[in-house]
Amino acid sequence: MRYYLRKLTFYLVALWSALTLNFLIPRMLPGDPVDILLAKLQQRGGAVDPSTRRAYELLLGTDSGESLPRQYVGYLGNLARGQLGISVSDFPAPVSSVIATSLPWTVVLVGLATLLSVLIGTGLGVLVGWRRGTWLDSLLPATTVLSAVPYFWLALILVAVLGSGLGWFPLLGGYDVTLTPGWNGPFLSSAVYHGVLPALTIVLSSAGAWLLGTRNMMVSTMAEDFVLTARAKGLRDSRIMAWYAARNAVLPTAAGFAISLGFVVAGSIVTEQVFAYPGIGAKLLQAVQSNDYALMQGIFLVITITVLGANLLVDLLYGLVDPRVRAGG
Repeated sequence: MRYYLRKLTFYLVALWSALTLNFLIPRMLPGDPVDILLAKLQQRGGAVDPSTRRAYELLLGTDSGESLPRQYVGYLGNLARGQLGISVSDFPAPVSSVIATSLPWTVVLVGLATLLSVLIGTGLGVLVGWRRGTWLDSLLPATTVLSAVPYFWLALILVAVLGSGLGWFPLLGGYDVTLTPGWNGPFLSSAVYHGVLPALTIVLSSAGAWLLGTRNMMVSTMAEDFVLTARAKGLRDSRIMAWYAARNAVLPTAAGFAISLGFVVAGSIVTEQVFAYPGIGAKLLQAVQSNDYALMQGIFLVITITVLGANLLVDLLYGLVDPRVRAGG
């Protein structure tokens, strides 16, 4: 019980620290979101006076007359009530609705791509580790090269070859804009079709790391005494590989997968930017460019809670699976 209480306390402190940084960092950036909105208003022919500025400051919660501690208390209070503010870049939409609109795109795309890369990389890693020294080992340099290629560069190559050259996939966007978004067949098939190329980029660039890690763990596990004992007992090779070697070799992979799920939301910025995908990464970049404090804080909050939640889940599961972790504290 002390182990679990210690972990929960640690993550609560980490959450508070992250929320505090989430409050401070956007306010350290240059520029003022009120100035951006007033400039947009002037471009549309609107009148700008001190009362207009004051109204925007009150609306966005950037009242310069309030002290920083007072703003911090108000920020925590709004978080407790689920109020994330008004987005400047998507004015006057609430931040919560902007996140709710873009988050499913990222979760489905990056989540499925991460799951596929883990399954493919781990499966190949088990097979390559089991057949160490055969031609299967020649897969390692190819996958390592793909993992070493910069993310945006690999995406641009796939766009040039499969999108522009062969015309197999669309170049940009998350769906056909002539369709009405909703739970209908044409829109869903269009979303899947537009998501193939971004997902392929993620799978190709990340599967190699899972393959290499699992392969090395498999080689190390195969030298353990219990595997040698299983061989001495005359068990079938397939049974030794699946039930003795692979089950132990993939434990670190399972932990790494749980942690990587926490970064699903944060790890899509480059992909979404290259493919103009309507996900949370594109919204985050848009918020930074527009000094949209509220939207930045909302997205950072989602990322923080996701990462901390995934790490907490891994720690709790490790405590259940391995009693030595609980004893060691």
